[in-house]
Amino acid sequence: MTDITDRCREFRRLHQSGCFVIPNPWDPGSARTLARLGFPALATTSSGFAWSLGRRDNSIPLETVLVHLRAIAESVEVPVNADFEGGFAIEPAEVGSNVAAAARTGVAGLSIEDSTGNPSRPLFDFNLAVERIRAARRAIDESGTGVLLTGRSEGFIAGRPDLPETIRRLTAYAEAGAECLYAPGIRSMADIAAVVRAVAPRPVNVLVGSDFATVTELAGAGVRRISVGGALARAAWTGFLAAAREIAEKGTFTNLGRAVSHAELDGSFGAG
Repeated sequence: MTDITDRCREFRRLHQSGCFVIPNPWDPGSARTLARLGFPALATTSSGFAWSLGRRDNSIPLETVLVHLRAIAESVEVPVNADFEGGFAIEPAEVGSNVAAAARTGVAGLSIEDSTGNPSRPLFDFNLAVERIRAARRAIDESGTGVLLTGRSEGFIAGRPDLPETIRRLTAYAEAGAECLYAPGIRSMADIAAVVRAVAPRPVNVLVGSDFATVTELAGAGVRRISVGGALARAAWTGFLAAAREIAEKGTFTNLGRAVSHAELDGSFGAG
């Protein structure tokens, strides 16, 4: 599946029924590895990508992110969803312009967040947040790409864990044209089920960054899509830091003995 139209069509099909895991690579190597493991779609991670560049999350400029999205999309044949943060703008018109650029990178989907990065006012005002989603919807429609739009409400990870407000926002984002809804940070199965009911029949994405639920449990709650955000990148960094700290602090190398072999890793990528 190499044609972007086919990838967009397949990505939409995945959202129509059942439940699938969409893990988050941070570079072409991790993307190819996840695709080889059989995952039907992938999603980029702003945090994982930023850490790979030695930067904090949400600090990478738009042009660098667009290059990254294209590199990930071109490295695999499965659909790729873009973590497009807050659209790299505040005003709806600018969000729309940036979304149009992202839609040209070969991704099959993208998400727009409503967080501001300001701790005193962590979420955009309701009406502005809705207009930002509406602008993203319009840009995608005008692009003719068929990219799937996910609307994200960030209250549970931005210091405003208010379920009724989160549901109000997600419902409005669905009405504004978001085709998948996502509220990262919700961990209660009752709250997750409430979100699923509120936005039905639109599919819901749930973030799993620890072992609070299983795929079977989330599927039973009606969740359609499960992502892991920066958790796989954190897992990789965990192994790296354990080995590096051991060398730096103890002068020993036991953690290196637990690593996958050079032959196995090198052989998994091939020449291309």
